[in-house]
Amino acid sequence: FSGTIRENISYAHPLATDKQVIDAAKAANAHDFIVELEKGYDSEIGERGIKLSGGQKQRIAIARAILKDAPILILDEATSSLDSRAEHQVQEALDRLMERRTTLIIAHRLSTIAHVDKIVTIKDGHIDEQGTPRELAKTGGIYARLLELQMGTTEKAKKKLEDYEII
Repeated sequence: FSGTIRENISYAHPLATDKQVIDAAKAANAHDFIVELEKGYDSEIGERGIKLSGGQKQRIAIARAILKDAPILILDEATSSLDSRAEHQVQEALDRLMERRTTLIIAHRLSTIAHVDKIVTIKDGHIDEQGTPRELAKTGGIYARLLELQMGTTEKAKKKLEDYEII
């Protein structure tokens, strides 16, 4: 949102103290890049402010979610369009955010769901399979095929991932 970084994080809890905002930013792996900005938490972002990278935007959103402390989260392609370094920082923050919460994750990038309790795959609008990542990796189903493709480096594997709109 347009406004300061502090306003963006505290949007979830307008009466949050500076300490609560900073603690949320630290948990979201955002504090270090924020304090490096000229105006820190008072830096304006959005149309008239500084431009943040995709990973930085994600971490601000995660800080907002941490501050809100909602019992249920819905994450839709939370790490898509991020480079490997940003994905790692965001995934680390998401892991902290998801602790003790019910989380629904919509993802094509399997690294996002590698440590979940249960995966449900959907095909043609219906549940196709469900189980742990370890169980589904052995079934030969959608998850197992995507896992195999994402580990592959052949041109054929890359083409198939493009067909699935994963890369």
